[in-house]
Amino acid sequence: MTDRAYQKCINPGCRAEFDCGEALFKCPACGELLDIRYNWDKIKVPGKLNEFAKRWGTRDNRLDFSGVWRFRELLSYCDDEHKVTIGEGQTILQQNDAVARYVDMGAGCLHLQYEGLNPSGSFKDNGMTAAFSHAKMVGATSSACASTGNTSASVALYAHSCGVKCTVFIGSGRIAFGKLSQAMDYGAQTIQILGDFDDCMRQVQAVCTKLGLYLLNSLNPFRLEGQKAIMYRIIEGLGWDVPDWIVVPGGNLGNSSAFGKAFSELKELGLIERIPRLAIINATGAETLNDLVNNKKLRWNEGNVEQAIIDDYYADLTARNFSPHTCASAIEISRPVNLKKCLRAIDVCDGVVRAVTDEEIVDAKAIIGKYGLGCEPASAATIAGLRHLRAEGLIGADQRVACVLTGHALKDPDVTVNYHKKKQGEFSNAPVEAPNDLDALIKLIR
Repeated sequence: MTDRAYQKCINPGCRAEFDCGEALFKCPACGELLDIRYNWDKIKVPGKLNEFAKRWGTRDNRLDFSGVWRFRELLSYCDDEHKVTIGEGQTILQQNDAVARYVDMGAGCLHLQYEGLNPSGSFKDNGMTAAFSHAKMVGATSSACASTGNTSASVALYAHSCGVKCTVFIGSGRIAFGKLSQAMDYGAQTIQILGDFDDCMRQVQAVCTKLGLYLLNSLNPFRLEGQKAIMYRIIEGLGWDVPDWIVVPGGNLGNSSAFGKAFSELKELGLIERIPRLAIINATGAETLNDLVNNKKLRWNEGNVEQAIIDDYYADLTARNFSPHTCASAIEISRPVNLKKCLRAIDVCDGVVRAVTDEEIVDAKAIIGKYGLGCEPASAATIAGLRHLRAEGLIGADQRVACVLTGHALKDPDVTVNYHKKKQGEFSNAPVEAPNDLDALIKLIR
């Protein structure tokens, strides 16, 4: 165990603290979310962020090779002997002028943080390397998660790389087959529940509590510590400077929560001078955060979140038997577990929330694919959302923006094939049928 870090309840009326040697996913005292907090005076944090660059020269060290653990002083809750890594975080920050033109931004201003290059093909690996390191530290032997797809793939990959059993719960018919194939291929026990992700999330918590399994959803605060590294790599890709805006899809809200925490800590440590603004993009078919923030005026309020607003909203969803529906399966969630941490991130980052239609998502996905980076539908919500924010004038054409592309294109190939083959949008690129004749083929070549 370590005295460098501890777990703390985010509820200002509780603030209970727990050792990092405990495997908790909610505060035992009040049931609220937990944070990982650090005793920074006991951690040798570099005086400048660019000091982390020296680890590019020692990448034969497995931890220095990791795009998460090379920043290990900023998530120092376990000793090196417990750290699990399979080479996550070898991602790119691509400056993309072609996509910038689509959203009416200036040259050199738009950057795409492509998390599809992680071992399981999504950003989840940043969190799993951190969570499984904690699981190893506490001696966990069996784990579980609920998933819309990416979590199950990542959990299965990391679990079997370090000898931990895993079970994944997915909603019946509510998962992209590209993602489901990964969970099966990596050896996970996969259970399909007759329900949606919210049903799976409720059941997995009950199962983990009853059987003592290690929970790997983003309720787990250690998972969010690893996801902070996505922001470190963006800063690294910008020459150790922060952008003006970060744009991210909003599903279970783990990423946005982690990003807000990352920037808050970096500012506290004096490693950055300013905190970028944050834009979180929902799909209109799963727009809980957008509705609560923009219509119900729900706020962080120094941790004193108006629980009655959330309870009434969720009660209405239940009364209407509402189930979210969007082509962006990764963000098809109506009861995000990290809602309150996300509200804090919005407060820290002066953030905004928007919602975009499926039609806007698949059009943006086609543009991203055409100009160099295939991505899953949820990723494209960032570009669709950015287009809205540019039209509003909230984001300037000359501001520096980093959009997080959360997963690889092959995570959900059906959406891509149907968009093009069935000519579902403005940018469809359908295959052309042709006779088996040379002259006819030559006439078709554009």
